[in-house]
Amino acid sequence: MGVHIDTTEVRKLAVDLHRAGARVGAKSAQVIRKTARDIEGDSKTLCPVDTGNLKNSISVDFEGDGRFGAMSAEIGPTADYGHYVEDGTSRMSPQPYMGPAFDRRAPIMQTALGKVVEDIL
Repeated sequence: MGVHIDTTEVRKLAVDLHRAGARVGAKSAQVIRKTARDIEGDSKTLCPVDTGNLKNSISVDFEGDGRFGAMSAEIGPTADYGHYVEDGTSRMSPQPYMGPAFDRRAPIMQTALGKVVEDIL
């Protein structure tokens, strides 16, 4: 009488998890790109306009591709006074445009990232 343990399913799971890494990264990168572009668009819509310089300076920069490591997106204005408009000053009330755009899209991104993991695993 002996004990027989079949590890076939465990090995298959290990292979699947190894392969899932690149797929999760690639799909997550798609979600991050879309969300960043949506935040960029929303912030331009919400941005107060005087000359249009602030609105036109809002852009997104990506770093990494998500497939083999981290990916990040930096979204915001290059106009040096953008944070004064967003946060206000002692003489000017805040006119938020970046924060509300992020707050609108963050839950959508979290749901989409959760679905990526769920679909792959």
